[in-house]
Amino acid sequence: MELNHKLLRQFEQEAANTRKMLERVPAEHFDWRPHAKSMTLKELAGHVAELPGIFIVQTLQTDELDFATTKLSRFAGTTAEELMDFFEENFKKAVKTLNDTNVVEIGKSWTLRNGEKVFFTLPRQVVIRNLAMNHLIHHRGQLSVYLRLLDVPVPGMYGPSADEGFIG
Repeated sequence: MELNHKLLRQFEQEAANTRKMLERVPAEHFDWRPHAKSMTLKELAGHVAELPGIFIVQTLQTDELDFATTKLSRFAGTTAEELMDFFEENFKKAVKTLNDTNVVEIGKSWTLRNGEKVFFTLPRQVVIRNLAMNHLIHHRGQLSVYLRLLDVPVPGMYGPSADEGFIG
């Protein structure tokens, strides 16, 4: 199996877990934040939903992402349905992009920068694992805490959660 298809299988698993989490996000609490320095629920959920589009699609279709010159399309919706649509759109683009790439392209370097400040240059496959997958998992974990604090039942990711009858 080619590397892009291995990454795709892993991404599909994480996307299924992400979908379960995003489906629980209550739009009536979009403006809520647990701390003044924290993102709002809408900002965090939107970021989780946009990550496949940024760090899979952008990584495989460009040589770099420069925050100084690239305007990212942030989630601007007002409903939970729009949030899910935004995620599904990014998910489908990511799946197509991973399917359409090859071992040569996925091995090429990619750079994240803000103008002259270079954050890193890494092989695309590393960026997909670290920024697309791990970054997604990290923010999904934050989202689970937001849901818990809002008393929204948290779905299990790698087994049942306390809300699904886990006894640990």
